[in-house]
Amino acid sequence: MITIQRADYEKMLRHAESCLPNEACGLIAGTVQDDVREIRAVYLLTNTDQSREHFTLDPKEQFAAIKDMRAKGLTPLGNWHSHPESPSRPSEEDQRLAFDSKASYLILSLMERDRPVLHAFRITGSEPKTVEKEPLVIEG
Repeated sequence: MITIQRADYEKMLRHAESCLPNEACGLIAGTVQDDVREIRAVYLLTNTDQSREHFTLDPKEQFAAIKDMRAKGLTPLGNWHSHPESPSRPSEEDQRLAFDSKASYLILSLMERDRPVLHAFRITGSEPKTVEKEPLVIEG
């Protein structure tokens, strides 16, 4: 299970809306205890692709985020990105580019602007990859 505070969810949502019509992206960090992954920091990064269908994290911002995580004693938990025009599920490209089987991949769908949908996934294995929906709780 993975948890996120409502304020962090809303931070992601505002950033994703501000990046429309393109995908927004970022990193997540926090703690891991037993089977619970608690998000304690959400990093808003630039999508250098400026695309509606894929994203690339800005390398300088990614490095700065990792450095900040280490300084705060947080564990990198994975990444997040938005799908402006498609459901909250990993696309074929998302699956192809998922290299870390320990990471959580959060996808925020803005397909229905008045009802955003956030889901978390674990993507494991090689071709074909296995996609499992991870229980996600928005707290607060």
